[in-house]
Amino acid sequence: MTQFVLPKNDTFLRALRREETEYTPVWLMRQAGRYLPEYRATRAKAGNFMGLCTNPELACEVTLQPLERYPLDAAILFSDILTVPDAMGLGLYFEEGEGPKFKHPIVTEEDVAKLAVPDIEEKLGYVTQAVSTIRGALNGRVPLIGFTGSPWTLACYMVEGGGSSDFRKVKTMLYKRPDLMHQILSVTTEAVIQYLKAQIAAGAQAVMIFDSWGGALADDAFKKFSLAYIRQIVKALPLQANRGTFTEDIPSIVFTKGGGLWLEDIASTGASAVGVDWTVNLGQARARVGDRCAIQGNLDPNVLFASPAQIQAEVAKSLESFGVPQAGCGHVFNLGHGISQFTDPESVTAMVEAVHSYSRRQRQKNS
Repeated sequence: MTQFVLPKNDTFLRALRREETEYTPVWLMRQAGRYLPEYRATRAKAGNFMGLCTNPELACEVTLQPLERYPLDAAILFSDILTVPDAMGLGLYFEEGEGPKFKHPIVTEEDVAKLAVPDIEEKLGYVTQAVSTIRGALNGRVPLIGFTGSPWTLACYMVEGGGSSDFRKVKTMLYKRPDLMHQILSVTTEAVIQYLKAQIAAGAQAVMIFDSWGGALADDAFKKFSLAYIRQIVKALPLQANRGTFTEDIPSIVFTKGGGLWLEDIASTGASAVGVDWTVNLGQARARVGDRCAIQGNLDPNVLFASPAQIQAEVAKSLESFGVPQAGCGHVFNLGHGISQFTDPESVTAMVEAVHSYSRRQRQKNS
């Protein structure tokens, strides 16, 4: 059994708790990924992407790789949001160059009726084992983030059978048969709650809900078919976890890509932080959210294709836009979406160093 220890660097957790920090913490969505040559080597060893996800030791290896390169303030579990529908029997597979697909997408009313919450330990034990393995390997270096897709985002893949450019199938069901859509979302929500609880029990110190396709919805539909279910998840999650000799707070982050219109609504879910993409002005987001929760974001990932000096300038712009975090107002620096596989690893060095050094200077100037 993993011996849990408190993190030596808890800056990320303190920012989520909206406490004062010496600098702005930073981590990256998809920080363990194809832009790193060491990741590509481990993935080749695993045979394929799912081989990597389902092997706890290799998942641990790639989770730690970016921490060996960069002084990041958090690790995030290496996995995929679609492990949950896969565990529900939809048969996840990856076509080279085409992204994820399902062998058994939800097409008929009978398909919906067959959906059930999976046994997490039996079907997703490889994920909880990975969480436990990573937490042990980190040995308190930085906190570990667990995650899931939002029910709406998972439903998009489940009904479309894979990625989609127009969401025609899932939106047809949403408008023609909202009863079926709510049934899918209800079952998926319960599965996600059980999944996140299992990750927390295994050692996750914060959890993130990726609502990647929430921004594809109309205003009213977002509130009914995405936000309402996210709210249920946040309310069901434990606020603390007993680690034997100590208790840990477990903050939650909700990130809706394209969700800038709904910042206040997302902040009202009770989540510890709202993630924002690059279309949102950080200063305005801070004013809108107030003291309800922290903010995570939001550099455009394509900034990392610029020169180191330009990257540093864009980081400074973001940090100046947010302003100096104070007690009751936290900021976690991140990209506005996942890092591109074509990113030069040295560009990430420039970005992380700029976040840490500039945010320290900001605070010194303000003190």
